[in-house]
Amino acid sequence: MQDHETIKRFDLNKEPKKQNLLLMPLIWLLSFPDYWKHKAKIIKTGMEGLKPPYLLLCNHNAFLDFKIASVAVFPHRTNNVVAIDGFLKREWLLRAVGCIGKRKFTNDVSLIRNLMKVIKNKNIAVVYPEARYSLCGTNAVLPGSLGKLVKLLGVDVVTLITHGHHIDSPFWHLGSRGVQTEAHMTHLIKKEELNNLTTDDINDKIEKTFVYDDFAWQKKNRIRITQPDRAEGLHKVLYQCPHCKAEYRMDTKGSGLFCKACGKVWEMTELGELQAKSGVTEFAHIPDW
Repeated sequence: MQDHETIKRFDLNKEPKKQNLLLMPLIWLLSFPDYWKHKAKIIKTGMEGLKPPYLLLCNHNAFLDFKIASVAVFPHRTNNVVAIDGFLKREWLLRAVGCIGKRKFTNDVSLIRNLMKVIKNKNIAVVYPEARYSLCGTNAVLPGSLGKLVKLLGVDVVTLITHGHHIDSPFWHLGSRGVQTEAHMTHLIKKEELNNLTTDDINDKIEKTFVYDDFAWQKKNRIRITQPDRAEGLHKVLYQCPHCKAEYRMDTKGSGLFCKACGKVWEMTELGELQAKSGVTEFAHIPDW
């Protein structure tokens, strides 16, 4: 067994660097092709004339989120908050592109200090406050401390809410499906407003913006997923059968979802809805299940 004293501990206190200018073309080279591939639309509201520093809050559905965010803020530099497991075997690279390490689900004084450093450097602090990929393309509960963070940083707040990223590459079935996506980038709070807003006011504004449903968006925009294996992996999320209530007996194959306990089968349509092969369709809308 390796002596614990020889294991290098991740340094949470290490100050974030500005993104290396020599690496910026590489970041854009990795980001813009996927932006073009997905024919992504980035709709900006109130962003005219806004320059760093500011706080950018993004929803989180897939790895594509990072690439679209890089395009949305082009040509400015960012510092992204990243869970420390993302630094494994590539810490030098993530440090070089300005990433800030964070332990999940813990209170980090070092993170606050590093975000303040980012603002002092006149960069964009990028935070994914949901702290995980969405399970089924819908929003999660946001931490109540967000309002306090905004007050402390004292800068403009911008949100970037993407639509279609979960449909394109759900965490339960990775790999791009080539979905055309869109993102809404909004200058939500001006720094001049902060003195007149309470932390609850700020949280309320952010929470109202962080409402999304990728499956509803897919249906509204009539986006068809024609891949024959589109349902595979969905049982990882829909693990309880709504017909017989058995848990962890669900499975998927191709476009079908079925229960190995009672035998009921559902089909995932090209528009992302479920239809029972026989009997009642308990949940046509996947997030409702």
